[in-house]
Amino acid sequence: MAKKKKGTVQEEQSHIRTPIVCVMGHVDHGKTSLLDKIRGSSVVEGEAGAITQHIGASIIPIDTIIAMSGGLQKQKVNIPGLLFIDTPGHHAFTTLRSRGGALADMAIVVIDITEGFQPQTHEALQILRSCKTPFVIAANKLDRIHGWKVLPGESFLSSYAKQNERVRQTLENRVYEIVGELSELDFSSERFDRVSDFARNLAIVPISALTGEGISDLLMIMIGLAQRYMEESLALTSDGPGIGTVLEVKEEKGLGATIDLILYDGFISVGDEIAVATSEGVIVTKVRSLLQPRPLKEILIEEKFNRVRSVTAAAGVKVSAPNLDCVIAGSPVRVICGNAESVCEEIAREMKEINVTLSPEGLVIRADTIGALEALCSELRNNEIPIMRAMVGPVCRHDVIETETIKNPFFRALIAFNTPILPDAQDLLKEAGYADEVTLFSGNVIYHVIEDYLQWRMDLKKNIEQKQFEQIIFPARVTVLEGCVFRQNNPAVVGIRVLAGTLRTGVSLIQTDGRKIGKIKTIQHHRENIGECHAGDEVAISIEGATVGRQFDVNDDLMVAVPERHVKVLEKELLSKLTIDAQDVLSDYAMLFRKENPFWGR
Repeated sequence: MAKKKKGTVQEEQSHIRTPIVCVMGHVDHGKTSLLDKIRGSSVVEGEAGAITQHIGASIIPIDTIIAMSGGLQKQKVNIPGLLFIDTPGHHAFTTLRSRGGALADMAIVVIDITEGFQPQTHEALQILRSCKTPFVIAANKLDRIHGWKVLPGESFLSSYAKQNERVRQTLENRVYEIVGELSELDFSSERFDRVSDFARNLAIVPISALTGEGISDLLMIMIGLAQRYMEESLALTSDGPGIGTVLEVKEEKGLGATIDLILYDGFISVGDEIAVATSEGVIVTKVRSLLQPRPLKEILIEEKFNRVRSVTAAAGVKVSAPNLDCVIAGSPVRVICGNAESVCEEIAREMKEINVTLSPEGLVIRADTIGALEALCSELRNNEIPIMRAMVGPVCRHDVIETETIKNPFFRALIAFNTPILPDAQDLLKEAGYADEVTLFSGNVIYHVIEDYLQWRMDLKKNIEQKQFEQIIFPARVTVLEGCVFRQNNPAVVGIRVLAGTLRTGVSLIQTDGRKIGKIKTIQHHRENIGECHAGDEVAISIEGATVGRQFDVNDDLMVAVPERHVKVLEKELLSKLTIDAQDVLSDYAMLFRKENPFWGR
């Protein structure tokens, strides 16, 4: 049971917890680079596609913030620091960002000042509005403004004052473009140094994550907002049993399976019992040790940790405890204080509320975390692609077998995000029957995996349509040319002009009143056999079962006989692939036979 201990972090800081700051914005606008500059690290270089793929937690101590922001030294600061959550940047991570927005006390929305608003910018603002989360705009990449004189590490106002008039005007224009965009979304905003009431106006802080310019101003604004508007709410949740979210499950040398988590409420101590969700249900285990990343480091990449006895929210912490092997990344963790059964039931209830909509027919998908699974589902849903089964964990043999049995060829694909393929599944995918039927898409950048699947689906559709084209009998109208009767029968050989559509060997010809003539055996052009010809071509054809002067004659217009089932396919699926003249022939042909049978071709 979690108990408050004398002389611990809980007693010293129980009056207020570390505020959680969520960093949001469009892909590649510099969210992780901003944190890198503050931390002096290079997380961005280690991320797949230079896009953050998991929520990471970084503690920035108040001493560091004070050192960077000289203005804070004149203020009384009672906040222990800031815990930054670096949320994924691509639109596929809508669900994770939504969680981040709801979890955070404040947010920074990063906008590339040279590019302005992008789809994920709007998305981030919608999330923050719905979560009622206070935020600041970081107008990044001011160093890319043409002519900007770089002054590393300086405050924005100091750097701005040293630029020439043309550069200052360019910056002003870019800032007011952002102000205008925000105004259209009903947000009142202004450059931070012109804001008098931060409760009514959004602050826009021009920065450069590359050079460090303006970052001190940004941190000062964040601390000021936390102290002025959030002190009461931050004090309310600092001394209860800990509540957190699992970031990742890792095998650590000497510790075994561990979990990295964000503790966003209360506190956790060595010896506490915790409830956590696993692939086999909710379990209760006891904390053996707690390890925190050194200040300014990122929990997902830190190699050396400090051992601590207890941790107070908000913090990123590594937990060592028995039986953590099957813990599900993205799931809730709760310190048990009182009734363990009710805590487990609450976690189980949360796990059932995962935002995944399943269909009777669709794709089989796997992901390494709950958030990634939800994000994958969201992206597929946006593309109107149904999901039959969605699971956290590695791809197994059963997944391959189940995918192979799906009737719709467009869903005979396995999608795996950032999760391994078990050896038995790999072996099965190499077997002849499965290799031809099941296609695997795996990777560690969600939108790349989705794009690969969509391209495969498009190619498959083209191949299927091509085969349909090759098998379908297409409509055509021809006329028998005068002076071009080369043989009257056995078979009849005549010259014709194709008036409309596509004429192929093996099709039957009829008169325009429906009377049967015979089947085309060969088509010749300049004495060479060809498989098909088109409107405007003049060719010689041989017709089995027909006699010139009996079934047809010179100057007669003839049509290709299209089977009823082929008419259905052409009208419902391939009509747009036909030329206008071929569509007219199909319409005439269908009308001719529907006069006798109203249900023909329907």
